[in-house]
Amino acid sequence: MLKREMYLSRIRGFYDSDLVKILVGIRRCGKSVILKQIMSEITEKGVDEEHIIYINFEFIEYENLQDYKVLNQYIKEKIKDQKKYYIFLDEIQKVEKFEEVINSLRASIENISIFITGSNSKLLSNELSTVLSGRYVLFHIYPLSYKEFVELTKKDPMNEETFWDFVKWGGLPNRTQFEDENNIKDYLYSVFDSIILRDVVERLGLKDTILFDLLLQYVVDTTGREFSAENIINFLKNKGKFISTGTLYLYLDALCKALIIKKIYRYDVHGRSVLKTLNKYYMTDLGIAQIKNNNYEMNKCYALENIVYNELLERGYNVYIGKLKNGEIDFIATKTNEKIYIQVTYLLSDSKVVDREFGAFDEINDNYPKYVLSLDKTDFSQNGIIHKNIISWLLENNQ
Repeated sequence: MLKREMYLSRIRGFYDSDLVKILVGIRRCGKSVILKQIMSEITEKGVDEEHIIYINFEFIEYENLQDYKVLNQYIKEKIKDQKKYYIFLDEIQKVEKFEEVINSLRASIENISIFITGSNSKLLSNELSTVLSGRYVLFHIYPLSYKEFVELTKKDPMNEETFWDFVKWGGLPNRTQFEDENNIKDYLYSVFDSIILRDVVERLGLKDTILFDLLLQYVVDTTGREFSAENIINFLKNKGKFISTGTLYLYLDALCKALIIKKIYRYDVHGRSVLKTLNKYYMTDLGIAQIKNNNYEMNKCYALENIVYNELLERGYNVYIGKLKNGEIDFIATKTNEKIYIQVTYLLSDSKVVDREFGAFDEINDNYPKYVLSLDKTDFSQNGIIHKNIISWLLENNQ
């Protein structure tokens, strides 16, 4: 089993904290495995099993606990003494009013440490924030990074076949069990169907699933490109489907809440403000994108952008598109006092491409690091701008 140290290292300091630890991520990205690894580390510290309460709401034996009052009573009956108890609630979004249970436990029992996971942004809702009112810490869990992927599969990380396999079929951990592409597709379809049926169709009460599927198809085909509601509406109209702007945004919001896609905003470099228009969408996992891809060949440049975007999120950055007066920077990534600028391209194939990618930084006069990432093995670094091979960059030890 792959130890997901990138996440464990961030969570360890909170093991004994009374803050509620929330792990949120797309279905099958490995949240349950991380919970079990946390439980194992807590056990190794000498905590006995009677003081660890684990409930996975995807297991049928816990179905009756989806009633929040029953769940609350069940957990309280498990607590027998004054020693610290560690409570793990996996896929808790299945429990209506689960936030009431969490709040009740925290208010009535002093010596507990609560960990919860979920697969949609109900765990990010304003309602939850209001109920817990700052008494929680949130960890975003993503599919495997490229570094984790090669660690798990034992494949040669610098082999381009390994890399393109990762780009094409994504980083959901269980897909690495299969070598045959048809088996991988079948697995990814099953994950996708469970996300759509449970987290989108049922929640929205969708009648026209064909329209919804066409919308997702369009988003996948235009990943990393400037979003235009008008273009989507016209695309659907050509397919004989009609949608209002309001419904379109409702559906896009549902896809974001199901954690299938992510919206990235623009940041005005000169005005120093986040812009709410002309945003883009990227896929949480490119394997899901592949099974919904209408084109036989993926657009490699946009796929590479998506990989870099996901990696930046995994490394804990806040990520924006950089808007300039005469163009844009692919990514501005920030955390605490750190900021980096990144341009992504497939290959620096000629002088025009080199001038375009390195010239994108001409309007930026600060001293923060600036990178151009490509699959070239030759180092093109110049004028203080660092060029790196994408695969090498993905393999760096960067927490």
